[in-house]
Amino acid sequence: MAENSIMRFVVDQLTEGQLEWARLPAVYDAVVLGEPGHGRTYRIYSGKKEYFQALKEQFPGEGAAIDEFEQLVKSTSGGTVWLIVLKMIPRALAMLVARSGLLWLSPFCRLVPRSLKEVVDGLTTNRELRAIFSYLFPTYGVVPSKASFSMHSILVNHFLCGAWYPKGGSGEIAFHTIPVIRKTGGNVLGKAPVQRILLDPQGKACGVSVKKGQDLVNIFAPIIISDAGIFNTYERLLPAEARALPEIQSQLRMVAHGEGGFTVFVGLNGSREELGLEPTNYFIYAGDDLDEIINRYLASSREEAAKNIPLLFVTCPSSKDPTWEMRHPGKSTLAIVTFAKYEWFEEWKDKQVNKRGDDYEELKKTFVDTIMQAVFKLYPRVEDRIEYISGGTPITNQHYIASPKGEMYGIDHNMPRLQAEAVATMRAQTPIPNLYLTGQDLCLCGFMGALQGAVICASTVLKRNLYIDVAWLKKRTQATNCKKED
Repeated sequence: MAENSIMRFVVDQLTEGQLEWARLPAVYDAVVLGEPGHGRTYRIYSGKKEYFQALKEQFPGEGAAIDEFEQLVKSTSGGTVWLIVLKMIPRALAMLVARSGLLWLSPFCRLVPRSLKEVVDGLTTNRELRAIFSYLFPTYGVVPSKASFSMHSILVNHFLCGAWYPKGGSGEIAFHTIPVIRKTGGNVLGKAPVQRILLDPQGKACGVSVKKGQDLVNIFAPIIISDAGIFNTYERLLPAEARALPEIQSQLRMVAHGEGGFTVFVGLNGSREELGLEPTNYFIYAGDDLDEIINRYLASSREEAAKNIPLLFVTCPSSKDPTWEMRHPGKSTLAIVTFAKYEWFEEWKDKQVNKRGDDYEELKKTFVDTIMQAVFKLYPRVEDRIEYISGGTPITNQHYIASPKGEMYGIDHNMPRLQAEAVATMRAQTPIPNLYLTGQDLCLCGFMGALQGAVICASTVLKRNLYIDVAWLKKRTQATNCKKED
């Protein structure tokens, strides 16, 4: 979201420049290895030079390892271009390129089959530096031994120049996009869950069946685009005969469900200053072998897991938003995220939300209590100032955002997902004529990943390269602005 970046320009176009962004401080992330207050805290600085220089200052004697990590990360910085190209060129050509060996000329593609753990273990024997090299993996949800170094490098490069937060909160993204959609003849419907995708007698997508109250309403259209994710689109929304198509079954075999998430949202009585809250994100790990502590946690029983949570992402949205104090004086918020297995909560998946029984609430409370004990050590002043607290499990995600297994980031971002043939196969155009995919599952996770998926999808539907259009429009807009200033 930096000024003059191409994707900031896209967002400005989509929101007619009404969505504003606040830059986070130079130290946008901090990593705690061990118990807050007792463990070691490392600060992550924004800036292409400052990021690595700060690591050298915090790890004296590890300059060579940090230089090599920097070189590897920066060598892969153009790698996402390959992801986009393989999805946008004709499928036959994409498969030919994928199988030709040409992609091995790209450092990004060469590092796809190497795990994050393998690469960083080869750089240094310092366990804490290995952890700091790897700390970002929760932002795409795959432990270092199963994550591709190339996937990890995308995120490191993404945050090298810092981080941004939408002024007014993340709801502003939708708030400023919806009027643009409506102005151009579209509409946005709330509380209108899609029940199925309609196919005509030739097997082409021709509409969707939407629930309105207790009734079903069929909405017909020449093009159907789904951002519901691959599993929902193929397994829940398509009729059985379409689901059984070999091409669709082949795609489903290429992907896996991502890891489930557990969230805690906290409302606090007190301002940022009163409570000592920071806009910096905290990644808190119970130890320095990140792979081992997460794998042990995910392999444990739910009762054991609830009392021994090895990872927390703690963020203070109200501290990031410069408009917050004006809108909600004397109040603050926290959001905490960790991994949780869908299977730990699966037995309650068919129960009505907020009416899942005492056993479910007790299990959820154990997770929340364990999480908050760590938060109190990080921010001691919040303990007696909680006005609202709510925990969400993977089945909460299933209910509110239709994640089939409570996933945080859609399909798994494991190494197979980035293999060239998989990238070339998972395209915007589905095996069903007139049905297209967009969103996180098409490209990569997160707001920016979903936005790339949208540009790829729109390019496919319109049969034109919108990246070229955007670059041309940006150049023309800058030239016009310069003339106005002159």
